[in-house]
Amino acid sequence: MAMLSIYKSDVFAQQEMLRAYNFKPLRNNVGIFTEQGGTIAWLNSSNGFVVVDAQFPNTAPHVIEELKKLGEKPFKYLLNTHHHGDHTGGNIAFKGLAQKVVAHQNSLVNQKRGAEKATNLDKQLLPDTTFGTGWKAKIGDERISAYYYGSGHTNGDAVYHFENANIAHLGDLVFNRKFPYIDRENGAHIGNWISALDKIINQFDNDTQFVWGHSFDPEKVTGNKADVKAYQNYLQNLLSFVGGEIKAGKSKEDILKSTSIPNASEWQGEGIQRSLGAAYDELKGV
Repeated sequence: MAMLSIYKSDVFAQQEMLRAYNFKPLRNNVGIFTEQGGTIAWLNSSNGFVVVDAQFPNTAPHVIEELKKLGEKPFKYLLNTHHHGDHTGGNIAFKGLAQKVVAHQNSLVNQKRGAEKATNLDKQLLPDTTFGTGWKAKIGDERISAYYYGSGHTNGDAVYHFENANIAHLGDLVFNRKFPYIDRENGAHIGNWISALDKIINQFDNDTQFVWGHSFDPEKVTGNKADVKAYQNYLQNLLSFVGGEIKAGKSKEDILKSTSIPNASEWQGEGIQRSLGAAYDELKGV
């Protein structure tokens, strides 16, 4: 099975395996699409489509094709949860198609800066509509609300809630049982991430279905509050472990040699050193 190529502007260089895509309805005309990179959510409303995140230039056309099979309707909104290339690289496939591209204001800054650094600004479709604390829209019978809780995975993470369906796309604010990427270069903060997850747990009800950006098990890209709490516990255990190691006089090099985090045995995959290093730098104020 061939390895997928990493999109040049994507700082999150995961080694995911190429797999056939999955276009799946969840409930109330909202569904998900998975192939490579971050999970896409979609809405098939009476007067148009809404898409949350866009993966890569070679995969975004697949979700577009599947939605077009559901009817001849406009693509009203493309919503980005944050700027990373495995979520926004496919934006370009919506050029001339999506009526508006929406993201948090910091996501736009991060995406543009990253593209300029990678000299591929011409391959981007940047957001034309941004927000600070929140954003709302009504599409057919569905209401969509966007929320911003401060720095977490980056400093520009948005949550999009399809209110009638009661489905919320959390982007990369939750890595389900998978070691996360913590993008400190673009404003990530583990302590505030924990607080943001508290707000999410308190804001949404027990019937809310959550969509994750990434999951160790590709069949488990949706879940519930218990999964959000489990990921919050992972972050808390990460900070507690690294903080204890620092107090014990361990160096960063020593800490990075760790192969597990106490009380976090469910978290798997590549990248434990990313978590450990980010926690160390945050706690040391680097």
